[in-house]
Amino acid sequence: MGRVRLSERMQDLAIAVAGLLGGLLLIAVGAYDRRPELSAWVSVLPLAAMAGLTLLRRRRTVLTVSVGGVVLGAGLYLGSVLATPLLYTDLLYAAVLYGPPRMSKVLSLTGVATTLVLSGLSWRYLSLSEALLVAVFCGLVFLSPVWTADLLRRHRDVAETERLRAGQTALLAELDRRGAVVAERSRMARELHDVIANHLSAIAIHATGAQAVARRQERAADEPLVEALAVIRENSVQGLAEMRRMIGLLREVVPEEPYAAPRLAAVDVLLEQAGAAGRAAGLRFEAEQQGEPGELPAPVELAAYRIVQESLTNAVKHAAPGPVRLCIRYGERELEITVESPYREGEGRAVPGAKAGLVGMGERAQLLGGEFGAGPRGQTWRVRAVLPRTASGERE
Repeated sequence: MGRVRLSERMQDLAIAVAGLLGGLLLIAVGAYDRRPELSAWVSVLPLAAMAGLTLLRRRRTVLTVSVGGVVLGAGLYLGSVLATPLLYTDLLYAAVLYGPPRMSKVLSLTGVATTLVLSGLSWRYLSLSEALLVAVFCGLVFLSPVWTADLLRRHRDVAETERLRAGQTALLAELDRRGAVVAERSRMARELHDVIANHLSAIAIHATGAQAVARRQERAADEPLVEALAVIRENSVQGLAEMRRMIGLLREVVPEEPYAAPRLAAVDVLLEQAGAAGRAAGLRFEAEQQGEPGELPAPVELAAYRIVQESLTNAVKHAAPGPVRLCIRYGERELEITVESPYREGEGRAVPGAKAGLVGMGERAQLLGGEFGAGPRGQTWRVRAVLPRTASGERE
């Protein structure tokens, strides 16, 4: 069976009741020093007052010690009941243990002074032996509980300090461990993104380019070379999607280094950069937004941002002088991006190697289940991408 633990209030009440009942028993049997001219029950008053002060020993330490000293003096004058000074020693003990830190010094000084004064008076007016008895009595009442409580408080403070230090050490160790895990996961994510994911993306792009060349050469779909290209492209796209999912999972546990994916709200910065780069070529960049952006899934917003970025870069490289118009339309279920720029004839846009950027944009749209198209329309080169707003694609 487990031990029953009393609350602090119940402990104080138990001490007060025990002291009061013990003192009453001593008074009832006459085991106390009383003045002959006074009634025996006069000694009950200081005893009851001391018991009442015991109930406040934790919360009003200065008050209980101060008033308790006066009550002790009155008790010794009216009739010395042993329970009264014992209860006062408990008040001194509680004052040092639960009171302000300075209580130990104050009560030690007052206890030493009281002992010296009372023993000196006893030696002066009585005898040396009685003076020694008074000194021992005063030391037991005024000094021993103070020094005992001070020693206990010091040990308690040291134990609390060590406990806090151990907790801090454990916390720092846990933070170091988490930091190491976070740093390692972040490093793995960067390596996967910068090396493996880029290689898979390059494989997918080149496989798509090779398929485009095969179609222009009118090769049969069942030719081994065409079939191999289809398998390579399909596996690389699936591997890229899985790699991006893995990178996203690794970066989800990095609160100190969050992966800040570009947002469409920063398109103005892209337009400023493109305008500065294309000003010498006579390009002017304009932007239009239709509909309410609302909340977009991170993969959709990232893909849209990259498509806009690549489209503006291609316009700077290949467009004829004139206006370049960007239109972003936020629909209920889809996001449409259109970039139109003046078309310059004879730029060799059909060369597979020159279409790496276009193929990359197409791959991004395809991974999200969207559509992508780019090509000349009269005197205008038009890039159009439609991305579903509910796509669950992976983050880059």
